[in-house]
Amino acid sequence: MPAGGRDAPDSPVRHDGSVSTPDSSRSVKISPDERTGWSSERPRRDGAPPRPVDISVRSRVLSPSDRLRYSPGSLLLIVGAAAAETARFAERVVEERGAVLSLGKVRALLTGRVEEDELEARARELLGAAVLKRLQANQTVIVAIDGFDPAERERYLRLAHGARRPRHLILLETRRDQVLDEERRALDELRRALDANELGLEGFQTTLRLGGNALSELKRIVFQRPPRED
Repeated sequence: MPAGGRDAPDSPVRHDGSVSTPDSSRSVKISPDERTGWSSERPRRDGAPPRPVDISVRSRVLSPSDRLRYSPGSLLLIVGAAAAETARFAERVVEERGAVLSLGKVRALLTGRVEEDELEARARELLGAAVLKRLQANQTVIVAIDGFDPAERERYLRLAHGARRPRHLILLETRRDQVLDEERRALDELRRALDANELGLEGFQTTLRLGGNALSELKRIVFQRPPRED
C-alpha cells in the first residue's frame, strides 16, 4: 500500500461505480447509495413486544488505503482494544474534527459535575443524545469505541438506521500482548466476523481492518461526495 504525507486527489468514478486512482495514491469511495437495511418488524399476535427491526444489510470489506472517503452524514464506528487509543487515532485522521465523539470525552466533561456512581450512565446517555442529534441533522458522526461489546455497537447502529444514515466500521488492530485478557475473546470474534464479511448482519454497509503499517499509512478520512464527471 502506498504511503503519502498528502491527501490524495479525489479519484474519478467510472460508470460502474468503481474508483479509478493514480498509482501514486489510492482513495476508497463508499457509495452514498449504501443506505439502511429493510425492516422486518411485525406485531406479535400473542401481545408480546414487537421483534426488533432487522437492520441487516449487504456489506463489503474494504482494503486499506492512505485516504478513505465516506458519504457525508454517515455513522463511522472506530473500534479497538483500550491500547489502540481509538479516539486519538480518529482525531489524527478525521478531517471533520467536531464529528469525533467518544465516552472518554463525555466523561471528562462530566467529571466533577455529577456523582461518581452516576458518571458512567450519564456519560452514555449524553453520548447517545449527541450521536442522535447529529444523525437526525444529516451530519457526519464518528464514535471512537474502546472495547468490543456488540450491544454498544448495536446501540449506535440502530440510531443511524432510524435516521436512515449509512453505517461503517473500522477495526484497529494492536499487538496481542497489549490486548487485555477480558478483550481477547470478543476481539477474536469480531475479527472472524469481519474477515468472513458477516458484519452486514449487524448493520454495517462497509468494514475495514487496519493493523501494522496500514495504521500509519492512512493519512485522512473524509466525508465527501465523489467528484462529478464532466
